[in-house]
Amino acid sequence: MSLTAAYTALFYIAFLVFFVGVGLRIVKYAKTPAPLKIPTTPAPITQGGVVLRMFREVVFFQSLFKGNKWTWIFGWIFHASLLLAFFRHLRYAMGPDNILWPLVSLEVVQSFGKYAGFAMVFGLIGLFGRRIFVDRVRYISSPSDYLMLILIIAIAASGLGMSFVVHTDIVALKGFALGLIYFDPQPLPSDPLVLIHLGLVALLLIIFPISKLLHAPGVFFSPTRNQVDNPREKRHLAPWAAQLEANERS
Repeated sequence: MSLTAAYTALFYIAFLVFFVGVGLRIVKYAKTPAPLKIPTTPAPITQGGVVLRMFREVVFFQSLFKGNKWTWIFGWIFHASLLLAFFRHLRYAMGPDNILWPLVSLEVVQSFGKYAGFAMVFGLIGLFGRRIFVDRVRYISSPSDYLMLILIIAIAASGLGMSFVVHTDIVALKGFALGLIYFDPQPLPSDPLVLIHLGLVALLLIIFPISKLLHAPGVFFSPTRNQVDNPREKRHLAPWAAQLEANERS
């Protein structure tokens, strides 16, 4: 099996595992009952307030900011840099005719996105150091927590190596990415850093559905964040409890 065929198969398997795994997790989250009204106070008393609260949580990490400023700054730097790098990488998976191209081609995305990897590594090293030097965090950390941070650091570092150390054939790499999307495999550059970078990304996609990185979709299903604080105004019943009550009345 050629290198191109091997990596093509690897990425199709990785994407299948990722989308199916995350999809099943989201379905499980959505079906898990919330029998109690348990929003973390002070909580909003309207649905609009809940939406605003979730926005602040997802974009600014509000609760983390209140809890620990050092963790917040390292975490926010990493996530913001990851988002910028993601948009920059989209140029490898689309052409100028795509609806998102004006966003992807912005100077701020392409120029600053090139250096986002440095900020990612900085934030990840800070989070890694937190697990080593903070006693209460080290106590609850498992080997998978350290390995996950090392994996993402390696992805960012290998990407930086491709940009600033050993330049690869970007045109050929984009051709390979577009070939995956259109089911038309194209030759993959055989540069070692490219192979390492893509292999690590595929590994991340495969283990994502069984890792703590599921907090990304999971935050939207957290009853402490997505519930309206109105227990006196409206009785809270989980769907199964409401059905049970209706059966008893009938």
